[in-house]
Amino acid sequence: MTTTIAIIGAGNVGRALATSARRAGYDVIISSSDPEDAQAVAAATGARVAGSNRDAAAAAGIVVLAVPYPALDGIAAEMADALVGKTVVDVTNRPIQTGPAIAEGLQARLPDAHVVKAFNTAFASRQADPVVDGVAADAFVAGDDAEAKAAVLALAKAIGFRPIDAGGLEVAGTLEGMAWLNISLNMHNGWVWQDAWKLVGPTTAA
Repeated sequence: MTTTIAIIGAGNVGRALATSARRAGYDVIISSSDPEDAQAVAAATGARVAGSNRDAAAAAGIVVLAVPYPALDGIAAEMADALVGKTVVDVTNRPIQTGPAIAEGLQARLPDAHVVKAFNTAFASRQADPVVDGVAADAFVAGDDAEAKAAVLALAKAIGFRPIDAGGLEVAGTLEGMAWLNISLNMHNGWVWQDAWKLVGPTTAA
């Protein structure tokens, strides 16, 4: 596999997805606002380090925005021209689900990119290791561009998830709600942030 993935952000999510993507054979390039963090993730995962977010995006076909939700506006303003034609994966969540979904807002700010919502329903622990008790967790993927969504579904499968095509980007708000429900359950019940979403029963066409 030779597909190059840029991961913008070197926190828990960036490290987790770099780990699983490298394990699956993807070429991964990391950038971060803190170069030392990017170097640390690269050293731990076998990824490469880019000198800037724009350099990372230029080298990749898939760009994963593994940053906190409040950072998206700045990244979109900085990188709109660098993301033209790119598959941009939004993995972010926020506690208040009002108005358009995060991914829909990002697509509006990046009209020439192909935004795909994915991996946000999984904690970093599961992004790094999607198999729970021998069962692959589900990765729900939503996007309006068929080719971009197919590339992210393939990535999800390669890193160990069972990929689920959730539909168009209008579903992104539902996926963000699913994520926040699981976050809330772990917070309120003192769980250990290791669970994952899994559809059970027949999930193939009749």
